[in-house]
Amino acid sequence: MTKPPDRLYLLYHELRPSRSDYSYIVETSQFEKHVDLFLELRKRQPPGFYPEITFDDGHLSNFEFALPILQSRSVMAWFFITTGWTGQRPGYMGWPELRELQQAGQQIGAHGWSHALLTHCDPSQLQKELVQARLTLEDKLGTSITTMSLPGGRSNQRVLAACRDAGYTQVFTSGPKAEPQPAGATVGRLNIRGDMTLEWIAKLFQPESGVLSSLQRQHQIKSTVKTLLGDKLYEKLWALLNRQEPDTDAGEAAANEDTAHYQ
Repeated sequence: MTKPPDRLYLLYHELRPSRSDYSYIVETSQFEKHVDLFLELRKRQPPGFYPEITFDDGHLSNFEFALPILQSRSVMAWFFITTGWTGQRPGYMGWPELRELQQAGQQIGAHGWSHALLTHCDPSQLQKELVQARLTLEDKLGTSITTMSLPGGRSNQRVLAACRDAGYTQVFTSGPKAEPQPAGATVGRLNIRGDMTLEWIAKLFQPESGVLSSLQRQHQIKSTVKTLLGDKLYEKLWALLNRQEPDTDAGEAAANEDTAHYQ
């Protein structure tokens, strides 16, 4: 039996019709080109890494711009929702949009309740961020929620154990790595930036190119820097370097910078 190709899960946040200087916004026309590239890569022989698409936070652009592109090509993605923002925070989806995503065949997962960094939470806070987020999604959508993506990519053994105890069978991280199939309890992802070229993304999916290996080494170095600087100082530095917009959540962005120097 032929071994299925390893899968490379890609992480998006917000889409916009026009270009933004902020690194973590991808232009809608670019996303459309990405999806077309991914469809071609899935057919490639011999296979390289197999692309999968995920979104974090639940931004309204995921519904307005990403969903039509995905539907027109019969592509399924994962949408990880910050449950407490749903229908409450301007610019983010409400329950009607989430139900339409679900009815369109897209996968819904949790992204915490308030986007708090889970490594900073005490047991009662973890209960709200993990259990309340899951139960609310299940109640509103009428389906089982078993996947969770880590806000800010922050985790440790205590957090991963709490995720298991809260009923999640898979936890999506922000560490770039290809995943053998079937994927395990933790799933790595690669954050996609608006300034990545289509040619570079195509090269990423060639295992022999060494691009992913290089990103993994960068990720290890940056993880060490995060530990040395601490979250608050690191987020301020990252926001300055990546031209973060004032209304963007810093905790999410600063933890997903693993491709900040990708060329």
